[in-house]
Amino acid sequence: MPKEFKLQHEQDVCIGCGACVAVAPDFWVMNEDGKAEIVNGKHISQNLQELELDEIGPNKEAAEVCPVNCIHIYEKGKKKI
Repeated sequence: MPKEFKLQHEQDVCIGCGACVAVAPDFWVMNEDGKAEIVNGKHISQNLQELELDEIGPNKEAAEVCPVNCIHIYEKGKKKI
């Protein structure tokens, strides 16, 4: 059964501010390039990561605090953030 939410991250847009890591450390880490990365996220293209979730949890806040809006949340296929 597909998950209700998809979390996406555009790594090429990310500026590495760490706001997502600060509000959702169980889901986000900083990689060796100084950019954020989704924990257990799957690379669906060179610069796009995705993670399917049953609940969005603190990732809503992570998307809202991102200064460059590179975190996107989809619910049942429709973009929420």
